[in-house]
Amino acid sequence: MIKQLTEHDICEMIGCEFSPDENSTRRRVRSELHLSTRIPHTAPTPPNHATLDLHQYTEEQAWSAIMELATSGTRTANIITGASGILRQKFPQWATNSILAPYIVSFSPINNGSFSVKFKKHP
Repeated sequence: MIKQLTEHDICEMIGCEFSPDENSTRRRVRSELHLSTRIPHTAPTPPNHATLDLHQYTEEQAWSAIMELATSGTRTANIITGASGILRQKFPQWATNSILAPYIVSFSPINNGSFSVKFKKHP
């Protein structure tokens, strides 16, 4: 017959100042909350095609948005610069003569205010 341990027995065995191991507590909580099934293990896949409308963007904001798109893993995009203004002139320069150029396979005008862009696949 096995004796039921009382709190007094446990306190004598381990000392009254018991504090659980943080790692085991964390594992138990994750297990109880089923966090391994709720938190995705991989990053979401970027879309294959995107549209970036640069109307109302400053030159700096447009540059940042285009670089973010180029490095996101998106393969193709329509970039809308607007028919007039500095961004219509700047985009072709950026696409051929800047640090953006290595990310671009090709680009061509769709109409007077937008470009179709193919990005290189980057890891």
